[in-house]
Amino acid sequence: MTHIPKQSAVEAHFRQESFHDVMAAQLKRSPWFLVSLAIHAVLILALYNMEWSKSELVDDLGIQAQFEDTPDELIEPEEELEKEEDIEPVDQIIEEPTIIEEDFEAESEEEFDDNPIDTPFDSANVNDVIGVGGGAGGGGLTGKIGGRRGKRGDDKTDKAVDAGLEWLARHQSPEGKWDSDGFMDFCSVPCDGPGDPLNDVGLTGLALLAFLGANNTTQAGHYKKNVRNGIRYLERMQDEDSGLFGAKSGQHYMYNHALAALAMTESYLLSGRSYVQKRPAQLGVNFILNARNPYKAWRYESPPNGKNDTSVTGWMVMVLESAREAGLEIDMGAFDGALAWFDEMTDPQTGRTGYITRGSYSAREEGMEADFPREKSEAMTAVALLARIFIGQKEDHPAVNSGIELLQALPPRWSPETGEADMYYWYYASYVMFQLGGRKWEHWNEKMKATILPNQHLEEGCLQGSWDPVGPWGEAGGRVYSTALMVLCLEVYYRYGKVIGSRGK
Repeated sequence: MTHIPKQSAVEAHFRQESFHDVMAAQLKRSPWFLVSLAIHAVLILALYNMEWSKSELVDDLGIQAQFEDTPDELIEPEEELEKEEDIEPVDQIIEEPTIIEEDFEAESEEEFDDNPIDTPFDSANVNDVIGVGGGAGGGGLTGKIGGRRGKRGDDKTDKAVDAGLEWLARHQSPEGKWDSDGFMDFCSVPCDGPGDPLNDVGLTGLALLAFLGANNTTQAGHYKKNVRNGIRYLERMQDEDSGLFGAKSGQHYMYNHALAALAMTESYLLSGRSYVQKRPAQLGVNFILNARNPYKAWRYESPPNGKNDTSVTGWMVMVLESAREAGLEIDMGAFDGALAWFDEMTDPQTGRTGYITRGSYSAREEGMEADFPREKSEAMTAVALLARIFIGQKEDHPAVNSGIELLQALPPRWSPETGEADMYYWYYASYVMFQLGGRKWEHWNEKMKATILPNQHLEEGCLQGSWDPVGPWGEAGGRVYSTALMVLCLEVYYRYGKVIGSRGK
């Protein structure tokens, strides 16, 4: 709107009609009104000739002009706000109380805001399959990672999961990581069961997977603060050039990276594909792709040196499958290379998948084989089976069918004194058997619960909710490892959807 100076407005006002024109028109209509008009004319002329009248009139008209423009600008937004408040459902307003966390950085909410740059989880992709974390789902090629949250396990398994997560939450360090050998510093009465300090990055990834599996993300959930702090820690531990999470030290840094990358990709998917998490997730995937042996799989080295093993390859396949579901860039040839390795390692006679030689039993760290004999675990067979299923091979595939028989013959049993305790095996095998469903799963599920649930610490104190680090990898992983892995086992009912038959190879 063009602004008119106050003086010009007054002049325009007086140019519209002269006093004499108005009086003449009135005289023609009402001669009897002459006396009244004459009196008013005298009064108006007297006021007009006074020195102060003109300036006050200008000010008065200026004030009127300002108020005439203002109401339109004020009323419209007020009406819009009232409409928004009227249509917003009450349950959206009170769905989650606002919690002020004093030790949280001021920018934390903005850093993890839902600002997706990819297609978010839309309703067309949400289905009845219970998926990772039970959160909103879809967006992937098959929708098997994601989906609407259905029922969890039964009351006992749900309580065990909740207690395990509470133990992990209490033992997270202020910097966001789960300290392999320093977690007990956060107890009034210190816990026992330290792990190898070189495994902090991997254990942080494993703990995050447990929280994500129970519907805690950077955006929602009772433990969203723990998830946010853990994701931040992993971001700080990532090399910007290579994408590696953690230091390139020790023999097993590839395990650390794989677990951290899996947590990052699942968090990116379940937290709404926020642009904040996309870059570290993609960088982690890039490192994995660059570490793969041409036309084959992975082991401990990057750049690759031609050596492969089933254990590392299994974790890498799960990361790439999660990345594929999240819409990150991957090389589809990596799945073919992994299958080629599994086929090379699987004995067609027994169905057993070896670690680095065909049909051999699971690996053991030096000094652990006497206490936990190799033949009392089918960990590598379980790893290969789950990877095969997620890549797309079905139950009727010869290698899948024969491997399942080996798992059925060796259900979970908590007996460290006889060497029958392998949490790593139970985790992979439980996810395989859940994919099968039916009586095979029911039989395994009963054995799994009978093994895991009674051995959780339920007594009040620092150990409450945790599991002792037993088995061939207990010393390396420690109590954080055992607790996170057992929580993941009990989340099998809803963490991954059933994908048997989703793709065929």
